[in-house]
Amino acid sequence: MPKYMDTHEMGTFSEGTLRELQNAPADEFGVTHHDILFSKDNDKIWCVLDAPDEESVRKHHEKAGIDVDWVTRVESTRG
Repeated sequence: MPKYMDTHEMGTFSEGTLRELQNAPADEFGVTHHDILFSKDNDKIWCVLDAPDEESVRKHHEKAGIDVDWVTRVESTRG
């Protein structure tokens, strides 16, 4: 499955919520979280997602009411 990375504001997400999301099953768009990185100081989250395509990533965030700053396809040395 291709990997995508995006960034957006942390907003009201807590560290606990992000940890729960990390282990969530695939949603209806086929998106799962490979990794979630965040900075409370900078109010930013960086998501690394397994997803069929960029549009699925955007729909995944739109459903949660999140505006992403950008989305790009990436590769990982972890596989």
